[in-house]
Amino acid sequence: MNRSRPVCALVAGLMTVFLAAARSEPLLPQLDATHSSSGQFILSAAPVTNPFFHRADAGTNAGILRLEPSFLAVTAERFKAALGREIGQAAKAPWSGKIFLMLHPAGSLDEPVNIAAQPFIRTWNYRLELPDRISKNRFARAFSGVLLLEIANRNATPGGRCAALPDWLVDGLAREILESKESEIILSSPSKTINGIAQTRLDEKFRGLDPLAAARRVLQDSPALTFGQLAWPNDAQANGDDGGVYLASAQLFVSELLALKNGPKKIRALLAKLPAHTTWQAAFLEAFHENFQRPLDVEKWWSLRVVAFAGRATGPRWTASVSREKLDAALAVPVNVRYSSNALPVHSEISLQSVLKNFPADQQTEILETRLRDLNLIQLRLAPSLAVVADGYRTVLADFLGERKKNLHRRPPGPDAVVKRLDVLDAQRRDAEDKLKLSPLPADLNLPVP
Repeated sequence: MNRSRPVCALVAGLMTVFLAAARSEPLLPQLDATHSSSGQFILSAAPVTNPFFHRADAGTNAGILRLEPSFLAVTAERFKAALGREIGQAAKAPWSGKIFLMLHPAGSLDEPVNIAAQPFIRTWNYRLELPDRISKNRFARAFSGVLLLEIANRNATPGGRCAALPDWLVDGLAREILESKESEIILSSPSKTINGIAQTRLDEKFRGLDPLAAARRVLQDSPALTFGQLAWPNDAQANGDDGGVYLASAQLFVSELLALKNGPKKIRALLAKLPAHTTWQAAFLEAFHENFQRPLDVEKWWSLRVVAFAGRATGPRWTASVSREKLDAALAVPVNVRYSSNALPVHSEISLQSVLKNFPADQQTEILETRLRDLNLIQLRLAPSLAVVADGYRTVLADFLGERKKNLHRRPPGPDAVVKRLDVLDAQRRDAEDKLKLSPLPADLNLPVP
């Protein structure tokens, strides 16, 4: 996330968050503002819609909300209550900052959602600017962001540092609420009238008992992101343009954190500690110190949770060609190679053997643990003959890493024997692919590292 200006950080691309102190206008409601039941939300809206923005499906697309102040006031309170239940916050916990909700005519469904935070005497106040036509995903992320920011800044000194929220927490909680409680939270204004009677649009997508059902479908075909990847999503991932892999991973990550002993309490502790730290990573490790001592501990725990999650519903097997692609991806190691000192780096892929021959032991361990995790994730869905080969690779890597841990305080075992076992597996892999009538492996998979 870009912190080059006074940013109260959230999700880049879909959501712009900044300190209102950097702007001239104060956070003040209009005279015709609507107040929510608790008084925390103050709503005002532009009186007309944008005559230049029209979508034929705006009234029928269940993924698009039509916002207007009276419905939004109720929805805001319901979303706040749902988020509080997720993180174990008391229903009547006192709030600190007011949230001014500003509706304006939508120019498109892609315009950013702005959240401004401004110090005010002993607290912070917020302005959330929303278009009156917005997708449910953007709506949920916006409310998750502003509510978490208000909770985190309760411990921040007005005029001091504004909390920097982790993207995965905002998106993970938004998806969790959207997938489990949407029908009882989100109200959309009537899309049309018949004989003078407003016809309220109903969302026919009923929710089951598993709020992770949608995430499960996404992660059946694509591996979950690593902890490091979750920390810095790009705009395409935040938009869901990656097939929803980032959003599904964020939801699963938050769900697994909440399932830890005292998980909701630790999430609340993370929020409370954010203003005192320049990065959310430091606050996270402090809040979850009983579980993780360093980022590598988080990555290892997360890898095991992803494997366990995938194992609960493996789904149908892939075709032979898809299986080969998935196995290639699980075994190939992406690198940037310079072929001369003055040349620009070129993206390439190398084999596990090249890693063992050219990388230091600590990098070997990190790379091989990631490859082992990916093999565990895909093995049960591969075509049978390739699944057998994948199990061979998995066994070799597990044995090597296990021996390395046993000899942690002694000279680690050499890689030569492992390289020979991998060479044998490569031959078996080519033979299996020949029998499946698949094209040969890419030649660059066995490039050495210069």
